[in-house]
Amino acid sequence: MSAADHTHIDPEAGEGPGPGASAEAAVIVVGLDGSASSWDALWWGCGEATRLQGRVIAVYVSGTLATTAAATAAPSLGLCCDYEVLHDTAIEQAAELRAEVHRQVSSQAINLTFVHAWGDPADELVRIARSVHANLIAVGRSTKLRHRVAGSLGRRLISKQCVPLVVVVP
Repeated sequence: MSAADHTHIDPEAGEGPGPGASAEAAVIVVGLDGSASSWDALWWGCGEATRLQGRVIAVYVSGTLATTAAATAAPSLGLCCDYEVLHDTAIEQAAELRAEVHRQVSSQAINLTFVHAWGDPADELVRIARSVHANLIAVGRSTKLRHRVAGSLGRRLISKQCVPLVVVVP
């Protein structure tokens, strides 16, 4: 099954150009994981899309079961791991985030699509950005200490050099 088979695009979120947007309008892909800095990136992206009469694609990426830390650590520790529970939890988290996004932007004239993808966040953001011919990707700055060692999403996206990248610093 390809990565595209794992992506769900919200049909109610206004595919295509919105009010005042042309077919050539700017497309901004925003990585959203529910953290404060990712919400900052979403608001920045919405503001930029409004200024450019474009649209925003908010992307939430769930790790695949093979890459989820709990799924990979449990068997090595001799623990039982319920993959169905992990999958269902990821779907619930995406649904909650989607609902919150729609609550937050419903009163504004923003053309926004929410996408739930599965896989590596950097790879999925790049794949989606390329597939919609995005003008840029926006993500929030990581505040996690381990990313200073292992590399943040922003650094991983910079190394891919696919489209311009904005890392929003709160």
